[in-house]
Amino acid sequence: MPKMKAAIFVEPGRIVLDEKPIPDVGPLDALVRITMTTICGTDVHILKGEYPVPKGLTIGHEPVGVIEKLGSEVKGYWEGQRVVAGAITPSGHSNACLSGCWAQDGVGTAHGWKPIGGWKFGNTIDGCQAEYVRVPDAMANLAPIPDGLEDEQVLMCPDIMSTGFGGAESGGIRIGDAVAVFAQGPIGLCATAGAKLCGATTIIAVDKVPERLAAARRLGADHVIDFSSADPVQEIMRLTDGRGVDVAIEALGTQKTFESCLRVLRPGGTLSSLGVYSSDLTIPLDAFAAGLGDHRIVTTLCPGGKERMRRLMSVIASGRVDLRPMVTHRFKLDQIEQAYDLFANQRDGVLKVAITP
Repeated sequence: MPKMKAAIFVEPGRIVLDEKPIPDVGPLDALVRITMTTICGTDVHILKGEYPVPKGLTIGHEPVGVIEKLGSEVKGYWEGQRVVAGAITPSGHSNACLSGCWAQDGVGTAHGWKPIGGWKFGNTIDGCQAEYVRVPDAMANLAPIPDGLEDEQVLMCPDIMSTGFGGAESGGIRIGDAVAVFAQGPIGLCATAGAKLCGATTIIAVDKVPERLAAARRLGADHVIDFSSADPVQEIMRLTDGRGVDVAIEALGTQKTFESCLRVLRPGGTLSSLGVYSSDLTIPLDAFAAGLGDHRIVTTLCPGGKERMRRLMSVIASGRVDLRPMVTHRFKLDQIEQAYDLFANQRDGVLKVAITP
């Protein structure tokens, strides 16, 4: 059986490069030869054992590639076509999909429904930090890459661009809104860009890394706050003349940033949560106005599916957003363990890494 190289989860603290059989495809699947992928913060949670996945699983959920083989029932695509697939691969026919929650494509049973079930790559099926990946429900998930767009231009579409933009969209940002984005990692930077596209006219970005604050300005932030030298809550209230922001986006996944988002909301404002939390959250009584502040707390899991990918690539093709500068380091798949070491430890100013087989 033909083999391929793949980044495999062995145990907490160990993701290693090894060989696995090249996947076969079912009638509705496609086999995609990976031409570029990347490492996500969620992969680091897996590496550290903070998010459980089966041992022996291929990791990764951000595929850019070329169709190598199509299932017998897949129509409208051809082998050799350049495509992306979202990190979330909805089937299109589950209860969650038919209810409009495409990302939550969990399998319903008599015992309930699994949250974040739409995230399959590197979670419940083999992912794409490999030479090949099997894409389920290909006709619902494969989006052709427009002519003229390079792999690196669309690399952020499958996950962080969709997630960051989703946080802005779920927050209901309107023209003229004031928005605060806590944390300017890759997802926070995309949330900043998304807030600008949605019409916010006062965008406040919070972080402490100078390079990330500079990137936030390039992507649309009107003000940046270094939380290591100033209290971001006080600064945001000062910048909004005590009014607070219409939408606060939490893009880190900690109690402190979640609470700070609550504290900077105007009455009736929205906290849009994008962080992946590894412990229980506590809602402070005063910041939540004892539950009487007309606040909204919304969460977003990366919207997926081919139409979402088409829309995001349309934004890229229009020139309204250029996310290529986020790729700060490049590695071959053979160097995946070195790439994980760099990315997990956030050394050398890393934002995102590009992995090419």
